[in-house]
Amino acid sequence: METNDTTIMLTDAETGEEVPAYVIEETEIGGKHYLLVTTDDSFEEAGEEEEAEFEVLILREIRDEDSSVLYETVTDEDELSAIGKVFAELLDDTEVVF
Repeated sequence: METNDTTIMLTDAETGEEVPAYVIEETEIGGKHYLLVTTDDSFEEAGEEEEAEFEVLILREIRDEDSSVLYETVTDEDELSAIGKVFAELLDDTEVVF
């Protein structure tokens, strides 16, 4: 699996704890920027030839008034399905299940 080696920090809404999220892929659709990420620590150690399963999230980028970048998890089933199909096509050498 080819990745772009980007890590972002997510804040757990319940605990306030910061958690690293590893960006697997990103795309822009309809003027909105989306990221496919995993918070699984073993993602960094997984080699390109190694088959591994990771729980992933699709995040939508949101910019607030002062141009700060925020990310929210896509939860709408229709949007999740549509964006998931795009990521599956972008990662044609990887099976993505939503």
